[in-house]
This record gives sequence, C-alpha cells and structure tokens, in this order.
Amino acid sequence: MVSSLLRRFLASLAVLVIASYLVYLLAAVSGDPLQDLRQSNLPAAQRDALIQQRIAQLNLDVPPALRYFLWAGGVLGFAVGRFTLGANVLGQDVARQIGEAMGQTLQLVTGALFIGLVIGVILGITTALRQYSGYDYSTTFLAFLFFSLPVFVVAVMLKQFAAIGFNDFLADPVISPTVIVVLALLAGVVWMGILGGPLRRRAVVFGAAALVTVAILGYLNLSGWLRNPGFGPVVTTALSLGAAALVTFLSTGWANRRSRWTAMSVAGLGLVLYFPLRALFEQFAIINIFSVLLLIGLFSGAGGLVGYLWGGNDRRPQIRTGGLTGLLVILILLLDRFLASWDIYFGSVANGRPISTVGAATPDLEASFWVTGIDSFTHLLLPTVSLVLISLAGYSRYSRSSLLEVMNQDYIRTARAKGLNERTVVMRHAFRNALIPITTVVALDFGATIGGAIITERVFGWSGMGALFNEALNRVDLNPIMGFFLVTAIAAIAFNFLADVVYSALDPRIRVAA
Repeated sequence: MVSSLLRRFLASLAVLVIASYLVYLLAAVSGDPLQDLRQSNLPAAQRDALIQQRIAQLNLDVPPALRYFLWAGGVLGFAVGRFTLGANVLGQDVARQIGEAMGQTLQLVTGALFIGLVIGVILGITTALRQYSGYDYSTTFLAFLFFSLPVFVVAVMLKQFAAIGFNDFLADPVISPTVIVVLALLAGVVWMGILGGPLRRRAVVFGAAALVTVAILGYLNLSGWLRNPGFGPVVTTALSLGAAALVTFLSTGWANRRSRWTAMSVAGLGLVLYFPLRALFEQFAIINIFSVLLLIGLFSGAGGLVGYLWGGNDRRPQIRTGGLTGLLVILILLLDRFLASWDIYFGSVANGRPISTVGAATPDLEASFWVTGIDSFTHLLLPTVSLVLISLAGYSRYSRSSLLEVMNQDYIRTARAKGLNERTVVMRHAFRNALIPITTVVALDFGATIGGAIITERVFGWSGMGALFNEALNRVDLNPIMGFFLVTAIAAIAFNFLADVVYSALDPRIRVAA
C-alpha cells in the first residue's frame, strides 16, 4: 500500500512539473504584461522608468523557457524557509494574495460542497428506494432543472426572490392563510410521495404532514418568531430528542435498547448543560471559532464516552451513536445562542434587511463573535444555496445509480434471505458500498472547487480564487496565474490520495498491490 502510494506520488509530481512548465509557457506568450503601461498617458520618461522597473521586478528580460526555473526555484525554496511565488504586476506578494483568496474560497465552497453532498446523497438514496415513483420523477426533474440553468441565472433569481423578497417580507412577517394552506398541501404531497405505501397509509401521511405544517406556520405567526427568532429550552429539548431518535434509527435501529438509551442520555446531558452553557457564553466575552470547535469536540467525545459506558459487549455502535448525537446536540445549543443575538444584528447591523447580496462580510464590523457569526452566515447564504442547487443533480444521480446497482447484488439478496430488516440491509450492507463511486466524485469536485467558483464569486462580489485568477488572466499577470495553478493542482493530487484511503476504509476487499 505504502509503496503503491509512493509510486503514485512520484508520478503525480512528474505530471505536475511538466504541466506547470507548459502552463507557464502558454501564459507567458498569451499577452503583454506591459500593455497597460505602454498605453498609459504618463510622460514618456516616467512611462519608460515604470516599464523598466516592472521588467526587472518580474524578470521579463529572461526568456519564458528559462524564467520558469526562476519561479520554480522560489517554490522549492520552502525546503530552506525561503518559499515565494513572486510578485504580481503591481508589486504585491502573490503568496499573500493566494492565501487570502484561498481563505475566502474555502469559506464559500466548503459549506456548499458539504451541504450539497449530504442533501444529494439523501435524495439519491431515497429516490433509489422509491424507484419509478412520483417522488423519484419529480426529484429528478427538479435536480436536472437547476443543473441545466446557468449559474448567473440561479444567482440573480436568488437575489431577487430569496434576498430582496425575503427582506421585504421581514418588514411585516405574517404568513397569510392562503400561503399556509398551499404549503400544507405541498408538504402533504411531498411526504406522501417520499414514504409511499398503500392508499390508506398515503392518506394518513398526507393528513399528518399537512396538519403539522399548519401547526408550525400558525405557531410562527402567533408567537412572532419570525420577528425575533430563538429556540429556548422547550424547542431545544424537542430538537435534541428528535436528533437523538434520528441518530438511533439510522445508526443501529430503534429496537437497539442500548443505543436508544445512549442517545437519550446524551440529549439529556445537553439539556442539563443548557443554562450553564448560556451563562458560560455570557461570562466569557472572548469566544472565538477555536473555542467553539473545542467545545464541539469535547461534547462529541463526551457522547462517545456515554456510548462506551452503555455499550456492554458491543461498544462500537453505541460509541458511534453517542458521538453523532453529541455533535448534533451541541450544534443545536450553539444555534440557539446565535439566534439570541439575532435582534442585535437585525436592528443595529443589517438595518432590517439581513440577507446580503454582495460581499463576504459587513465592512468594518466590530461586534461579538455571535453577531459576526450571523453576519458571515447571511453573506454566505445566497452563494452557498446557488452552488448547492447546481451540484444536487450530480450527487443525487450518482448516489441513485450506485445504490440501485448495489441493491441488485447477490449479497443483498442473501442478507434479505437471512431475515434482516430493510433498514439493516440498506444502511449496513448497501449504503457503505454505494459510497465508493461517490468518493471519487467528491474528491475531484473538492479539489477542483479550490480554484474558486468564478461566476458565483463575480455575481456575489466574493474575492476568492476565481476572482483572483480571472483578474490575473485579464492583466496577463503570470505569477498569480501560476500560484493559482499550483494550489489547484496540489489540491487535486491530495484529494485523489485521500480518495484512495477512503476506498480502503469503505471496502476491505480493495487491496493495492505493493
């Protein structure tokens, strides 16, 4: 395994060197980096001085075929602590530019890819289990509808209806009876299509989903939740118990008594800590992303410990159940704390229009961690939704076709013949093997999107890798172009290696010859 990965690494390194050399040569002959100075209206003496300065700064007097090795020498300088990607045509450090742009891009695409993957896999699995049903056809139609739309069309629609329309709605956030009835009927149809079954069961599901929707929307109207959102102890308790039940069902099945008690114990631990955590958040003003991540890790670990204590002779499923439940419960508690600062952000920062359409953050915002967190979320919302809608078709189709192929295998028929219930057959035997093709797609997508979503970044005014690359191309700015290429190429190689490791973890039958 190690020797095979080493050979692949050396081969990838050779391809990287050759590809970077070709890209450097092509970019170098694609235009004139001095064109803006040659066409300027500056006095001749000053213009000539600036041209000479740029030639010396970028080594433009060296032929591109040899100039590449000067650039490569700066890259290889990381071995002795002298790493550099050179300067752009304005004299700015390219490594610093790449670092800032990559941070913006990671902030944008990481959440979009994760959410798109989770929703896409869920849609793919459920449509495969309900093959050729109305739910399958409608989900496929909507997925490919958004996939076929240009990115800028989806972005403009989101700006108009999701941002401007919703901001206008928040001026008087009352859901009309007509909208409540329409949404209730739509929810009934959707859940009836998802769960399926005989006519009587469909009717019961339709009625229950419609009534629950009416109750939720009515509560939002009567409580004024849309004006001042928040969970509080009651809603937090309901969400935590629901998360515990969901994790138990998916992890081991509700019939597993130890997993059930593990999940409920972790949910109870979260509720016991509800008020102490709120007091902790209020007392310590220095709360940052690192302390929050530490808290998430500690609570997930505590959930795993609870699972270990409840585990008995078979602790692994209980540890998994406890850890996942702890993760969801602490996220619910953190979301409740963020919502507690909504009124401050809504009135003082957003001025009544919280959904932003441009930029990554409110300029010069100085506020608490919770308010800045809400600000980041409202700026990320539209571009994230745009990327998610476009990626759903690919992930859902791959998941659907992969699961359908796995469900027709002999070992699935054997598992059913042994008397295993459908949840165990799907989750334990089929789902894991169905993830193998998805791993390839996700690895390639994530490695590619490190390069930035150029159109999305441009529409929403996001200064990421895509915007940096587009600007460098327009100016024939060679060093930023090569910095962009280096980052995306290394990301592609790294995620391909990661995919190989995940293959082995998902399917023990996969062995790489030494």
